[in-house]
Amino acid sequence: MIRFERPVRWVHHTTAVLMLACLATAAVLYVPAFAETVGHRHLVRTIHVYAGFALPFPALLGWMSRAFRDDLRRLNRFSPDDWAWLRGRDRRATAGGRGIHPVGKYNGGQKLNAAFVGGAILVMLGTGTIMTFPHPWPDSFRGGATFVHDWLFVAVLVVVIGHLWYALRDRGALGGMFLGSVSEDWAARHHPAWLDERKGRDRVSGKS
Repeated sequence: MIRFERPVRWVHHTTAVLMLACLATAAVLYVPAFAETVGHRHLVRTIHVYAGFALPFPALLGWMSRAFRDDLRRLNRFSPDDWAWLRGRDRRATAGGRGIHPVGKYNGGQKLNAAFVGGAILVMLGTGTIMTFPHPWPDSFRGGATFVHDWLFVAVLVVVIGHLWYALRDRGALGGMFLGSVSEDWAARHHPAWLDERKGRDRVSGKS
């Protein structure tokens, strides 16, 4: 069954590549051992700046897709079930082959991750702009921008590593993002409410 349409996957993959480029080049710029090994500081900085300024564009282009807009609306809706899923220690528990929590297309963790990454991109873009074009800004702005940019880099790095860790452990989720489709069994275990929604929509469309 289809989980992610092609435009949604394109936005995710393009954003991921740009984000990884930003994180890798930032590590080279800020960690002396990496800087000495890689060298070419000017080239690395240029890649970092261009990748950073390009980060918002995949989502902006994806806005033209109805499927992407629909997914954004889902990610923006936090329900009591999402809080229950986040607080529970039985998030992966199943009964009769179905997850015990009524998780929709996105669980609470995925919604929080999307909100953090979206906000971080905007903050990094703003602080990065001040750092790239420092002359119009007073010293307090430049110092504050550098402080926020550097520490937010650490936070984003931790979140991205966690996101990759969870994704690589779940072949169904990984296949859904790369191939677009998942099995019904996987959907029943991890996103039962979304599976019920899909089945209900298919029954309605089949009658029409």
